[in-house]
Amino acid sequence: MTAWLGSVNDWLYTWVMIFALVGTGLYLTVRTRGMQVRHFAGMALYLGKSRRGAHGGISSFQAFAMGMSTRIGIGNITGIALAMILGGPGSLFWMWLVALVGMATAFSEATLAQIFKFRHRDGSFRGGPASYIMDGLKSRPLAVIFASAMVFCMFVAMPMVQANTIAQVISEAHGVAPWKIGVVIAGLTALVLFGGVRRVAQATEVISPVMALFYIGVAIIIIILNFAEVPRFFADVFASAFGLREAFVGTGSAFVAAFLNGTRRGLFSNEAGMGTSPNAAATATVAHPVQQGLIQAFGVFLDTVVICTATGFVISTTGALDYSAITPDDAAHITTDAITATLGSWMAWPISIMIFFFGFSSILGAYAYGEANLVFLKKSRPLELISRAVLVIFSFVGSVMALTFVWTVMDTAMFVVTLLNLIAIIALSPWIVALLRDYEKQSARGQTPIFRADQADLPGEIPTDVW
Repeated sequence: MTAWLGSVNDWLYTWVMIFALVGTGLYLTVRTRGMQVRHFAGMALYLGKSRRGAHGGISSFQAFAMGMSTRIGIGNITGIALAMILGGPGSLFWMWLVALVGMATAFSEATLAQIFKFRHRDGSFRGGPASYIMDGLKSRPLAVIFASAMVFCMFVAMPMVQANTIAQVISEAHGVAPWKIGVVIAGLTALVLFGGVRRVAQATEVISPVMALFYIGVAIIIIILNFAEVPRFFADVFASAFGLREAFVGTGSAFVAAFLNGTRRGLFSNEAGMGTSPNAAATATVAHPVQQGLIQAFGVFLDTVVICTATGFVISTTGALDYSAITPDDAAHITTDAITATLGSWMAWPISIMIFFFGFSSILGAYAYGEANLVFLKKSRPLELISRAVLVIFSFVGSVMALTFVWTVMDTAMFVVTLLNLIAIIALSPWIVALLRDYEKQSARGQTPIFRADQADLPGEIPTDVW
């Protein structure tokens, strides 16, 4: 199954997904006149002001943290290691490219999620690609297909990937049986999930930033200790990216390997265009839809350009990346090995705990995304409870399965939701341009941007009463 799905994924990502992702990002960059550059300073500044109360909903910062809980996590550790094993250091270059144009994509999908969101029965907001496909594109069949694929992706594929990495890392470092780790993951997941989406937001608001800061701190220490290696690291990245050093990936085309694995793992890491983070963006209560779009775009930069690069440096400069001995199955623990080799074996437990919470918070974020799409398909309390049980079960199942299998399944699931989402974003780009223009006009007048549907020059009527 792994071999067959892997060959299908290689074809889909080579001839469809890469061009769709980068092409959409470039198109939106042009349509928004390079918003990721023009508004970069505003992204960081607004994030610091977004912790204020959400008037009964979820704050902008909580929605950002929920989105970062799946962005910053296993993809930054195992995903980067897997990309470098299969594609060499050059895969990082293509991750940067995906992130740069992906910032415009992330901005666009989050802004659309805000304008087409709807109110849930508990008073909070829900929304995402399924909502803007149905209400924006006026296509319920496509919306149902997207939501169904997202439910599978978030309740089955995503928890398997996260649980698998947690189990592999802790088992390799401490000799604990993977099934025992799976039981712990499933038990803790069940405790949190049955508290609802606000409980998820509260948990990820604390877990995600703390773990990210801890990991960045560790990476900075290793960078300082190996500062003389920084020029060589970037030289290797650029040389490997264009296939100038075949030794990095053994036989075959180094350029193709770096290109494919960098873009594929970059997508999983920063999620720009995948259609997952808009589900978190829609839950926020903001004064203007563009505000949440800017915050989510900043998340892509933080995830890929900062954290993924730090991981790549740690792996590359500590000697852990021995291409003559490693295999893709080593990806789960190679980053941990690199850190302990530099800072000492005493770091094994702190890193294991960090990876546990990275994966755990990603599982919680996956639930929030999946639930938003499940609610879209059918508002049923029993069905919601069953879906939580399914996610808990696959959190255990993933811990005892092969790493390459769970990542292959995730790639397949990602393809379906991403392609549908990109089609919707391009079709709805006039809404994005109109909303950004309204935001910029108010900002230019020195006003705090507040969205008023009757004063914005929108390309159509907003189908909900939220705004």
